[in-house]
Amino acid sequence: MKMNISSQQNSSVIDLFRLLGQPLRLQIILIIAKESACVCHMEAVLGVRQAAISQQLMLLRDAGLVVTFREGRHIYYRLAHPEMYDAVCQIAISSGLTDGEVRPYTVKPVMNCPCPKCNPDMDVELACKKLSNSQQGKNL
Repeated sequence: MKMNISSQQNSSVIDLFRLLGQPLRLQIILIIAKESACVCHMEAVLGVRQAAISQQLMLLRDAGLVVTFREGRHIYYRLAHPEMYDAVCQIAISSGLTDGEVRPYTVKPVMNCPCPKCNPDMDVELACKKLSNSQQGKNL
C-alpha cells in the first residue's frame, strides 16, 4: 500500500479521532469531563454492562486519555487532560450543535446507583456490587 508523507504525519490525529468516534467512548468522556467516576456509576448512567464500559476504558487509558486513581477499594477514572472536553465542545459547537447538546453528564447522585459518590452511606462491601447483581438479573 502506497502512502504519502502527509498521511503518515497525520496518523496520530486520525487515530485520536477514530478513538473518540465510538459513541460509548465519547459518552464516557462526557461523564468524567468535570469529575471522576467509578465504573459502576458509568454503568448506572449509561445502562450499559460493566464489561463493555471496562473494555472502552482500557482503550482510553492505553491511549493516555484517561487516568485512574484508587480510593479505598474503588477505582475512579478521570480525564488525563481536562481541556480535551473543551476541545470536544468546540468541535461540536463549530459543527452547529448547541451548548446543551454537548453538556457533560453530571456525576451528581443517580437514582439506583450503588457507587460511593451517589450513596455515601452504603456499606462499602455492597457498593458497586448491587448494580452488577441487578444487571445480571436483567440479562437472564
